Amino acid sequence: MSVEKLRHETDEGVVFWGCDERGTLAGVTGIQDVRDVILIRHAYVRTSGQKKGIGGRLLSHLLRLATRPVLIGTWADAVWAIHFYEKNGFQKVGREEKDLLLKTYWTIPERQIETSVVLADQTWRDLRANTQGLSRP
Repeated sequence: MSVEKLRHETDEGVVFWGCDERGTLAGVTGIQDVRDVILIRHAYVRTSGQKKGIGGRLLSHLLRLATRPVLIGTWADAVWAIHFYEKNGFQKVGREEKDLLLKTYWTIPERQIETSVVLADQTWRDLRANTQGLSRP
């Protein structure tokens, strides 16, 4: 991420957190309050640090900070990322809802909307079910 992009993201309210492994930044991710949800943004772990729990520690830290439902957007082709988030309790939302969420909470181009997925935490799914008159099994 360029310095300009980093400044833009922080100006937009993204707060970044990092994981230090023996003096090296091993992973970084951000959290952003947007309206009535929390977005997890820009999750990266160095290749040498992958599969060592760094991403999980960062995500757990951000989830402890979250005071509202959490949404995560990622590329549809990033199957490793989707699997990671699903393993950590997130579930993909349907296509129509995904498009609406991306247009509501993110500022991204239409092409990115077409090629992305949104994953939601249990709190968001529970709230969504309650507003639709549904209940969890």
